[in-house]
Amino acid sequence: MRRIRKHVGFLTLLTCLAFGIIFSAQADEDTKDTRPIKLGMAVEFNDHAAAAYVAREHGWFQQAGVDLSTYESYVTGMALAAALARQDIDVAYMCLVPAISVYANAGVPIKILAGTHHHGYGLVVKVDTIKTPTDLEKSGVRIGCVREGGTVDVVLQKTMEKHDLDKDTVIHNIRRMNPPKQVLAIKAGKLDAAFLPEHWATVAEDLGFTMLLTSQDIWPAMQGSVLVVRDDLVRDHPEAARQLVEVTQKATEWINHYPGETAEILARCLSVAGRKNLVGKETESLARLGLTDQTFSRSIKRLVYRTDLNLETLQETIDYLAKLGYIKKAFDAREFVDPRWANHE
Repeated sequence: MRRIRKHVGFLTLLTCLAFGIIFSAQADEDTKDTRPIKLGMAVEFNDHAAAAYVAREHGWFQQAGVDLSTYESYVTGMALAAALARQDIDVAYMCLVPAISVYANAGVPIKILAGTHHHGYGLVVKVDTIKTPTDLEKSGVRIGCVREGGTVDVVLQKTMEKHDLDKDTVIHNIRRMNPPKQVLAIKAGKLDAAFLPEHWATVAEDLGFTMLLTSQDIWPAMQGSVLVVRDDLVRDHPEAARQLVEVTQKATEWINHYPGETAEILARCLSVAGRKNLVGKETESLARLGLTDQTFSRSIKRLVYRTDLNLETLQETIDYLAKLGYIKKAFDAREFVDPRWANHE
């Protein structure tokens, strides 16, 4: 009888322990923090970042568990790159060239998770003054371009090489200013040509300029923009990184299926009224341009929205920036790409 009691007591103890483990696990699950992760995001103020604008408009970031504590737009990729050095920016949809520069020159620890588009840059001209690329060498011609090291400046460098232009002569004709200021200068009759990213290049067409060259003519395999995150996000929150890639892929597919609706979203999101990064008379003047859905419909046709990456193209861009002296030295593209999510060749 005593042995039976001991046996029953032992079984009771095991049962209690088992229930204790179950209840403890359930308690842990119940108290687990399931709140969305708060991330700071930066995007370029153009339709290169269409995937970000579309995803935010549909609430897909929030649905994926990403709460955007900061959401800022910048008129140039270089300004955005500078913002990446701040701790409150974790994610950026930005042009590849400034992403490479901020990694190589400033040592900002970032990784590319995916591509967002190819191409999206062009040379627009006042056609009665400039009919061929060689006319960029004319004395007194006024050419707009962003400052040295920007993506459009790299397209300028490629254009001079491809058409065997005298670089000193062309550079002497350059007027350095950001894309919105170039558009305003075109409107005021102060430029004869401009190297611009989309959507600004198409806006210049609306003002009477002609698209003489696109990046497809100059750099056939050009990677436009990429989705980048800080290293600590990949390390500490890999699930959030995966979700960002999936949302970007979803938005990119939507853009390609619904270009008309995409143009409507971009026309709303890229209205300059009240933008903090465009101030004073610049904001007021740009607001009067009255950008339409039709402008963005034409613009987005000049970009190829896709998320895959080609390592050879990335390496070519890195090497070219090193050749131009825009980065300190070339590096292996593979150290710049997170292979867990980036679909690359």
